[in-house]
Amino acid sequence: MTGTETEANAGRTPQKDTRNTGPGRLLIAVYAVFALSATARAGYQIATKFAEAPLAHILSAFAAVVYVVATISLAKPGRTWFKVSLAAVLVELLGVLVVGAISLFDPVAFPHDTVWSLFGRGYGFVPLMLPVLGLLWLNKRRPSKANSHSG
Repeated sequence: MTGTETEANAGRTPQKDTRNTGPGRLLIAVYAVFALSATARAGYQIATKFAEAPLAHILSAFAAVVYVVATISLAKPGRTWFKVSLAAVLVELLGVLVVGAISLFDPVAFPHDTVWSLFGRGYGFVPLMLPVLGLLWLNKRRPSKANSHSG
């Protein structure tokens, strides 16, 4: 290989996607736990108490879907999965802030808690901290333009 060929190939060599390594694995594991717990909570609420607080239970199911999507997309390499992760984590943050604020200022709107009620107080405020940590991690692991053809 000549020096020119090496330089040309170096520009096309994609950087390794490292979102699912090191601390990223812990982040994915926490998202997986929340995906399981939110899914179980929503399933139980919808099956047993849906009529008592339909909005809260639908939001619990929505949160579960967001956590599942975030878990899967954080674990997958590639620019497309990065974008899906970013969207899921942003939706999660928006959900925590909106549901948290409404449940704080209008508790009648949420007679039953969701995972995002009172900013995740029932879960030690992890639902409030998790998207912030997720966004910081995604920002640190943003795929390069050279990696735009993958995924």
